[in-house]
Amino acid sequence: MTTTRQPGTPATTRRRMSARVVWAVLAGAAAELAGVGLTASAAWLITTAAQQPPLAALSVAIVAVRAFATSKGVFRYAERLTGHDVALRAQAATRERLYESLIPPKQPRHGGADLLSRMVDDTDAVQDLLVRCLLPATAALITGVTAVVVAFAVHPGTAPVLLAGLVVAGVLLPAGTAAAARRWSARIAPARAALAERVADLVHGSADLAAYGAGGRALTDALDADAALSSLERRQARVHAAALAIGVLVQGLTVVAIVWLAQSTGAGSVATAVLALTALVSFEPVLPLAAAGERYAGIAAALRRLKEIGSVPPAVTEPAAPAALPDGPLTVEIDDLVVRHARPAAPNPASAEGQGTDARGTPAAAVDGVSLTLTPGKRVALVGPSGAGKSTLLAALMRLVEPESGAIRVNGVDIADLDSDDVRTLMTGLTQDPYIFQTTLRDNLRLAGPASTPDEREQAVRRARLDRWVARTGWDAELGEDGRTVSGGQLQRLALARALLYDPPVLLLDEPAEALDEATADELMTDLLDVTHGRTTLLVTHRLKGLEHVDEIVVLEQGRVVQRGHHDDLVSEPGYYRDLWQSEALVSG
Repeated sequence: MTTTRQPGTPATTRRRMSARVVWAVLAGAAAELAGVGLTASAAWLITTAAQQPPLAALSVAIVAVRAFATSKGVFRYAERLTGHDVALRAQAATRERLYESLIPPKQPRHGGADLLSRMVDDTDAVQDLLVRCLLPATAALITGVTAVVVAFAVHPGTAPVLLAGLVVAGVLLPAGTAAAARRWSARIAPARAALAERVADLVHGSADLAAYGAGGRALTDALDADAALSSLERRQARVHAAALAIGVLVQGLTVVAIVWLAQSTGAGSVATAVLALTALVSFEPVLPLAAAGERYAGIAAALRRLKEIGSVPPAVTEPAAPAALPDGPLTVEIDDLVVRHARPAAPNPASAEGQGTDARGTPAAAVDGVSLTLTPGKRVALVGPSGAGKSTLLAALMRLVEPESGAIRVNGVDIADLDSDDVRTLMTGLTQDPYIFQTTLRDNLRLAGPASTPDEREQAVRRARLDRWVARTGWDAELGEDGRTVSGGQLQRLALARALLYDPPVLLLDEPAEALDEATADELMTDLLDVTHGRTTLLVTHRLKGLEHVDEIVVLEQGRVVQRGHHDDLVSEPGYYRDLWQSEALVSG
């Protein structure tokens, strides 16, 4: 179901975020200024008290020290609370946009481990940009300007010296670290993603690697990736340490120069102490800017990587003003549909269903002029060899791919005029490569029916022939990542149970009996055909047993309809269907 957004909500959210950023900046600057005021007033108080003046002459300074000490803690707490709140909200919004940019699926250009690295590590850059760069830089600027003004008021000659030291430590040094880090920071994120991919191969493919004797080579590749990443990170750490040392050196030289200048020009001990300690503390918010400049180079690289994903064109075009969902029993009309996949990045004429190319290198049509009508309650089976375009047709019905020509209409409304999420509430079900989440069996089922009752979930697993396995493992059995702790047949039946529990108006089933043994597959198909009686269903299958009960069988070859009709008619006609029927009968006999 789609989420209805209230008008003006994004603008209101932006205004609130901007207000929080301003408050965090002001609170951070106030905390740093309170620190400068605390040091300056404390220096004046100590040096003046040494001259033993009347207590009344020190009362204002005493109050000032207490006020600055208290306010520094209060403002620092407010800055950290507000700043991290804004940063975490911005990070969450970035991850949400990243998820949305991947749904509906785009052209796959990144592996799963690389996407995970971008989702976790690169989105942290949004948080760091605010917390480690923007807020410290603003606070350092305000504090530095204030410190220079104080120095000018106490002893005008020391102000240029303090200004020069702050510019070196707060501008030149961060610029230098950013330039140095930029040379390899863009390589750290890909290196981290490469290591994640190697580790994922070792963890998830350990059984296959062991079976083929490739575990040693995979481990060596992972160690090499780890060594490459460690080398880059060590170089980055050396730059960080050098920048910190140079910053502390500049701070010390500046303070020494100010003290020497103040004493050589006859400034009093009170003024000298105030100038020295004010200069010393003014560097406190400036010194971290060297690390911020270094971090900014990595942040810029991470943001570019996130932008790469957002720049990938979507698989389908969303309408500017989506039409309303049609009501009542649905009639789906597929009219002369042509779907042609995008040109592959590298020549690979048969890497996936329908993604071959012709003699001129143009991608061949995965679905080529298919017309089909699904009236309410009608059951249609799609049959054909691998690569015939069956799964692509289902993807087009769910608005996961964009047709080149033709149309798909639901009660006369073109699905291209509907929101893609709304289309998938009307037509969905069991697709290829269903995803199982790393949680309990019950929670995986509740994803399809959050409001479902225990009886409804039990009925769904029973219809999917999963009830005996559930009885052994229990509803709270933890399923591994991507269903790796269950067999292929169990995963397929669990995905089928979710599809039956979701109960869409038009049920799409892509190879529901795949990865099952012959007996279980036959039982499942029998139950499935019984369950779908009277409901609109489009079934993709390589198994012909039980198809005599469907209303129509459509045979696809190379994206085109080559045969259609009832089972009894097709077994008597020469062609793919009769050949497959005879081969199945021979095997079963």
